[in-house]
Amino acid sequence: MSTAPLPMFPLGMVIFPHQVTALCVFEDRYKQLLADVTTSRTFGSCLITRGSEVGGGDERTSVGTEVRIIGTQPLGHGQILVVIEGQRCFSVAQWLEDAPYPRAQITERCCDDVMIDPDLLELARTSVRALRTLQSEVEPDSVIDPNVIMAEDPWERSWQLCSMTPMATLDQFKVLSLSNPNDRLRLLVEICCERYGDYQRLLGADDFSNRD
Repeated sequence: MSTAPLPMFPLGMVIFPHQVTALCVFEDRYKQLLADVTTSRTFGSCLITRGSEVGGGDERTSVGTEVRIIGTQPLGHGQILVVIEGQRCFSVAQWLEDAPYPRAQITERCCDDVMIDPDLLELARTSVRALRTLQSEVEPDSVIDPNVIMAEDPWERSWQLCSMTPMATLDQFKVLSLSNPNDRLRLLVEICCERYGDYQRLLGADDFSNRD
């Protein structure tokens, strides 16, 4: 268990290890969080299962990701853009009283010490690539090139594939919650197959409507 409480920023999204993303901070309590982690530049994030990111009173998952602040930029009107990168998974041992932002005692949640199956990793890579290609045909305005240089390390690459996969938030949480990296990759392939079928049906429906 960590000796000091970890500042927490619960979100309506999942952040994977090695994923780079941006947050727009505007609440005073989270501005205070940023001020309090100036030295460590780290805090935790977990998924909100019910409620809102704003104002508190939300329900949170017990698995999250420690993130590191890469950079910040004032946006005006009291807002701050914060670029973060996921570092490692953890489990929440205990939620503490907000002071003024959420805090938690966490325990390190190590992934299973197993070798990642290279064939499974390659299958996941091709599945994610195929899904993103099809998604670009159905939703061209929503597909953003992640501009990610894939890591040579299989552990890091597996997490990168997770962050690149278009999937529902609850599916993201299921993927994050698995401790065995091969189980995680199998689930990722299953999700890709399901989403691929969904997009194929949408394309078929569009083709049919265009013939009318």
